[in-house]
Amino acid sequence: MTNKKNSGFDVESTMDRAELYIQENKKSLTIIGVVALLLLGGYFAYNQFIVKPQEENAEKQMFMAEYYFKNDSLDKAIKGDGNFPGFEEIISNYGSSKSANLAHYYLGVSLLRKGQFDDAIAALSKYDAEDDITGAIAFGCIGDAYLEKGDKSKAMEFYKKATDYDNNQFTAPIYMMKQALVYELNNDYKSAVEIYNNIKRDYPNSTEARQVATYLSRAQAHIN
Repeated sequence: MTNKKNSGFDVESTMDRAELYIQENKKSLTIIGVVALLLLGGYFAYNQFIVKPQEENAEKQMFMAEYYFKNDSLDKAIKGDGNFPGFEEIISNYGSSKSANLAHYYLGVSLLRKGQFDDAIAALSKYDAEDDITGAIAFGCIGDAYLEKGDKSKAMEFYKKATDYDNNQFTAPIYMMKQALVYELNNDYKSAVEIYNNIKRDYPNSTEARQVATYLSRAQAHIN
């Protein structure tokens, strides 16, 4: 008992005060509890009856746009075909859905292929990557757009982001190779050689590793 008093913390007294508070504020606490339940119920209802149907409809609507994208019918993929919407309309109509997010990726790549580099950068910058591969490719495509615009510094920045985003056997050597080519454009052959050697060492089974010998010899020739 002495230790409890000295500590300044009386458990029984604290419990009594808590019980008294509950009794005096029972009505307010009940209202708060009801409001919390209503909010929780509203959240689940919103997801079940609004978000889920919207997601399902967006997926169905985007099917043809994806088909046109894969078949290189880029105008129809972007604008639609009169019966089914294109990526622009999917984004406009289903802005908060996963399909609309993915549509930013498809739209950006489509615009890049059409040579609309600023619009491609804007679309790809809005994509919130859903997987490591498309995340890396989105950064890489932004790099491609900047390179086409003549901005080698920004291109290099995004090629590095693409490489680092997911250091996998598929995308990393692709964007390392592009980094090396930008170094060559800047006459920095020493840095290019370093990257070419890193591709050979770190990704020996990649397509880029099998092709790198020619590029490596060319860069080394400028150093020697």
